[in-house]
Amino acid sequence: MTVQTTVFAEAAPAPQRLFLSRPTWIRASGADTGGTFSLIEQLIPPGFASPWHIHHNEDESFYVIDGKATVVVANRSVTLSAGDYAFGPRGIPHGFRIEGATPARVLLMTSGGTFAEFVREMSQPADGATASEPTEADLQKLVAAAQSYGLSILGPMPNR
Repeated sequence: MTVQTTVFAEAAPAPQRLFLSRPTWIRASGADTGGTFSLIEQLIPPGFASPWHIHHNEDESFYVIDGKATVVVANRSVTLSAGDYAFGPRGIPHGFRIEGATPARVLLMTSGGTFAEFVREMSQPADGATASEPTEADLQKLVAAAQSYGLSILGPMPNR
């Protein structure tokens, strides 16, 4: 019988990126986890809403470090504060909106490693980059890239 062991190494600090013009850190990717997990940290301003979307191959979880976010999964919504968690199963439309008057720091976790690669492809290093609102061309590119990572962008978040 062969026993397989995993060696844990200290990860290098994650460089800041801009994803949808928001400060973003890829804390763990499929390359770091054998393709099993992605961990993305974002600092998001109040009022921002993610696109309404579906992950076809991965479950997505949301953990609020600071601030408030409303997570909508199908026709249910819950408002999360610091320390709260929500789960969005694969195949079910979902998204989130930042509530209140202050930014929120949120962890986005997926049960597969491809979401981090999608974020990496659709973001840019923050070094010297200027944050700006995504343009229509940016959103068209986002929708096209999403499909190659098992995601469907359905449109803007519904008001629920």
